[in-house]
Amino acid sequence: MTARKITIEPVTRIEGHAKVTIHMKEDNTVDRAYMHVNEFRGFEKFCEGRLYFEMPQITARICGICPVSHHLAAAKAGDALSGQTPPRPANLLRELMHMGQVIQSHGMHFFELAGPDLLLGFDANPETRNIIGLINANPDLTVKAVQLRKFGQEIIKTLGGRRIHPVFAIPGGVNKALTLQERDDILKNSDAAIATLRIGLQIIKDWAQKNMEDINKFAVFPTGYFGLTTPDNGLELYDGDIRLIGRDGAQLERFPVANYLDHIQEHVEPWSYLKFPFYKKMGYPDGVYRVGPLGRLNLAEKIDTPLANDELKIFKSLNKGKPVENTLYYHYARLIECLFAVERVSVLCADPDILSTDILNTRKDFKGHGVGVIEAPRGTLIHDYTADEGGKLLKVNLIVSTGHNNWAMSNAVESVAKTYVMGPNVQEGMLNRVEAAIRAYDPCLSCSTHAVGQMPIQLDIVAPDGSLVKTLTRD
Repeated sequence: MTARKITIEPVTRIEGHAKVTIHMKEDNTVDRAYMHVNEFRGFEKFCEGRLYFEMPQITARICGICPVSHHLAAAKAGDALSGQTPPRPANLLRELMHMGQVIQSHGMHFFELAGPDLLLGFDANPETRNIIGLINANPDLTVKAVQLRKFGQEIIKTLGGRRIHPVFAIPGGVNKALTLQERDDILKNSDAAIATLRIGLQIIKDWAQKNMEDINKFAVFPTGYFGLTTPDNGLELYDGDIRLIGRDGAQLERFPVANYLDHIQEHVEPWSYLKFPFYKKMGYPDGVYRVGPLGRLNLAEKIDTPLANDELKIFKSLNKGKPVENTLYYHYARLIECLFAVERVSVLCADPDILSTDILNTRKDFKGHGVGVIEAPRGTLIHDYTADEGGKLLKVNLIVSTGHNNWAMSNAVESVAKTYVMGPNVQEGMLNRVEAAIRAYDPCLSCSTHAVGQMPIQLDIVAPDGSLVKTLTRD
């Protein structure tokens, strides 16, 4: 009997393009498994030569799922580069748009991308294991899920003029104030959003109780955790210092966002265009960490809204106060963050400054370099720009949320493949579990793939028996 290779292409219900290769042993168990990010986007290079204040509109086009995250991170980098500190009302409005982004993205992922696995089952027929299957199984819940996403999208549209690729944030502030009527229209839908999230939270808790065996063997491994934090280590999605904790939960670093390159570095593997960030002091792979909902809740010691904070206490009890390492709990953490974002919308709208027209600082103290960081739904997003005295960009560095999680996703793929995939008769549900390991991180692969200089290509020529005949490369 000869060893064989199984290819999953494309990985479904994610944003962007990836494939998985599973290399089987002769005894029909898994030898190795790889997640290959096989798309290339060169935003870092082709932004060079553009003017820094164009970046909030240019980088939003990286992605149609999370354009707000790039839009706001670019504006924050522009603030720092030009030395234009936004007035407080402008920051409130930016954060309000960001909460809309978190709500629409997290809501869509739980109910429409991960939902078919959780609600219909990993082994359900793939023809019905999708949003259509959900509609048939529970039309009332599906409508509520769509309305939740709409709530977030309408916040974005109200502020930015459209749901995708908004025109709103600019260096020094924003270009539109919020009216009283617009604020009231936003608030009238918040109770329904909270009610839907309560349903979602009960769904994931019930599912977890019934599937604890899977939760405890589905890609459970230790890492560090990395993300923004409030001054008192609370959950923070818009602004703050970066905090890094180790596998035991103890703080390793806390630093201003502008100093990120003092602490993290990127590793490269030949089988992926996506880089592998790690904590410099510990090296690769010992210094790998996770970001996103699971990472942020492991970092957070509290949440400054009551309903989400109550859920955080339950989350913290899952591993007796130590970091929660179970990949499938990303889904639970995502809903807690979504609940926080809805509560935060009400807090922001209740602030008198949210209706102020003092929304732009035009006074510049040009620095020529700026870093903007925000917690995108998928994790920490870093925009780093260097410009000449005329404002033309000389260098652009983007470390995108999905990139931070690259090692974790790759490790999860191999872990799940070795746990669930076995031959000789490999079932579709086994392979779907491997895909689900990637989906748990909600990757945005079109955001995350960048390269400097040439794009390498490797061509493997393989014989019918699976042996490698020759490899051709272009560096």
